[in-house]
Amino acid sequence: MARIPIAVQLYSVREDCKKDLPGTLEALAKMGYEGVEFAGFYDRTPQELRKLLADNGLKVAGSHTSLKLLQGDEFKRTVEFNLELGNRYVVVPSLPPEMYNTKEACLETAKIFNEIAEALKEHGLYTGFHNHKHEVQPFADGGSNAFITIFDATREDVIMQIDVGHAMRGGADPVELIKRYPGRAKTVHIKEFDPDDDTTVVGEGIVPWNDVFAAFESIGGTEWYIVEHERYSRPPLECVELCLRNLKAMGK
Repeated sequence: MARIPIAVQLYSVREDCKKDLPGTLEALAKMGYEGVEFAGFYDRTPQELRKLLADNGLKVAGSHTSLKLLQGDEFKRTVEFNLELGNRYVVVPSLPPEMYNTKEACLETAKIFNEIAEALKEHGLYTGFHNHKHEVQPFADGGSNAFITIFDATREDVIMQIDVGHAMRGGADPVELIKRYPGRAKTVHIKEFDPDDDTTVVGEGIVPWNDVFAAFESIGGTEWYIVEHERYSRPPLECVELCLRNLKAMGK
């Protein structure tokens, strides 16, 4: 399999982006990142963003986009923006609890994702869903969980954007999730898990990375590894640089 490129979720360096987006993108590119996933666009047009990325040799690995921007009157604007940006992956990063806290709610949510996926298909775009710890924890009445219920009921072209660290924090086995939905982990969040320290960078916690990467690379259908680091023991740019350095040391 061809090597999977490494991007960074810009939420990891959100304050740096707010202060100086061009300088932050330049710094990320110099570290060796190959792409970025957006979480907001910092009041820039898609044309401006494309130029900033091109100036630094970066590609678009995706965008985190709220569900409401993929519905109603916002849908057309969101499609046009992402097409102009050159982004194919429009991933919903979170949902309100009432959309995933019961099996019935999850089935209704799955219908919404299916409808969005169908509407995006003609434009060559894809939607998906990103987990936090609560979506992989059992429902209050026991049994399954929101993540499995939603993905069991969605089309195969709805991306399962598994966040490895969040999955483990919620008690799930990321490898088993990848195996359950082969080919659906098109873009994934590379986040560390340390039960004693939320600030631990990738490669320095207890995630079984060799097994996780083997699953992504054999059956995940993965096209982008996306580093996300949300809590810090040092400046955010230093944290994401350490994450990338450790990934390189693992041969990625």
